[in-house]
Amino acid sequence: MDTLTLLTTRRSNKKLIAPAPNKAQLEQIFQAALRAPDHGKLQPYHFVVIEYEGLNKLEMLLKDAVLELKLGEDKLKKAENLAHRAPMVIAVIAKITPDADKVPKWEQLITAGCASYGIQLAANAQGFDNVWLTNKWVKGSALRRALGCREQDEIVALLMIGTAAEKAERECRQSNTTAFVSYL
Repeated sequence: MDTLTLLTTRRSNKKLIAPAPNKAQLEQIFQAALRAPDHGKLQPYHFVVIEYEGLNKLEMLLKDAVLELKLGEDKLKKAENLAHRAPMVIAVIAKITPDADKVPKWEQLITAGCASYGIQLAANAQGFDNVWLTNKWVKGSALRRALGCREQDEIVALLMIGTAAEKAERECRQSNTTAFVSYL
């Protein structure tokens, strides 16, 4: 698939099964993530791969967050299902340098977001589907500790990655861009 087709046909897929990327494929995925625009060369991101038994740990951490943040009984069941929605989850943490004079926090968050998108695109390019999830539970203190977050850091993505349970043909649908584009 050429680059423009990948970019114009990318979509999220929540129905994921094994296999997930292997070590060599993950290396390529992370190489792509490291190419995100990065003002100041701070590399304000860290990636945590969660698979196998780690998915059970993620389930417990998400449930802890639901209870800690009082998100309700329905979110407790959702947290349980979410942790096992894909064979691999990559957590992306924005590692914020608060005293970086030339690079404000918002710019560091965007860099981590671009790295997350790089992960998604590189996974797609290798035949894997994915979905980017967040919710209030990324603020859970046990989850933040388990992912190595410092006080100033933010979890910007839980990227679910795997093979599409149902292969759908990628359609190249044209979107109307007039509402989003203007010229000066």
